[in-house]
Amino acid sequence: MTGHWDSVYAAQPLWDIGRPQPAFLALARSGAIRGPVLDVGCGTGEHVLMCAALGLHATGVDLSATALREAEQKAHDRGLTARFVNLDVRRLRELDETYATVLDSGLFVHVVDGEHALADFLNGLRSVVVPGGRYFMLSFREHAGHAGHAGGRGHHAMSAAQIAAVFSDDWRVDSIEPVLLDSTADLDGIPAWLTALTRS
Repeated sequence: MTGHWDSVYAAQPLWDIGRPQPAFLALARSGAIRGPVLDVGCGTGEHVLMCAALGLHATGVDLSATALREAEQKAHDRGLTARFVNLDVRRLRELDETYATVLDSGLFVHVVDGEHALADFLNGLRSVVVPGGRYFMLSFREHAGHAGHAGGRGHHAMSAAQIAAVFSDDWRVDSIEPVLLDSTADLDGIPAWLTALTRS
């Protein structure tokens, strides 16, 4: 699995846009993101570095060592202090830390299809978010003509009702809003949901 994601990042995936996603940048500018922050599936670190630039203690975890090396180089080049950990997101408990905010940009679709993987991820997520802490998730959204696939590009998509059902225990769903994800290939953006949840 690690080798797979290393090869994906070696070819620069479509979501690796070299800047934060607009929806998360808007959250940061509004003050909704509080530290310490954990970015799950952080890739090359743009959201971690966005938070570090705000003076927040920020950690990113990813399975790809290739992506994390690039993230660390970006932090060095920008003079920012951030931490990056090579870790499977299904093992978040191993961090043995808690966070006020967790960010997830497109990671959730990779655990939602496996019952055990989803359970492991959700259990780990609960363990690292403090009561009253926030989880902000960007995930693919269905749209007309492509049920189950966002943008017709094979991305697994969920309805707002499906997302709410997954987080019915231990979380309060604050909002699920339609947004667009930037990518290097879809000039019009990829339909997505921005979900905001609070840990009960």
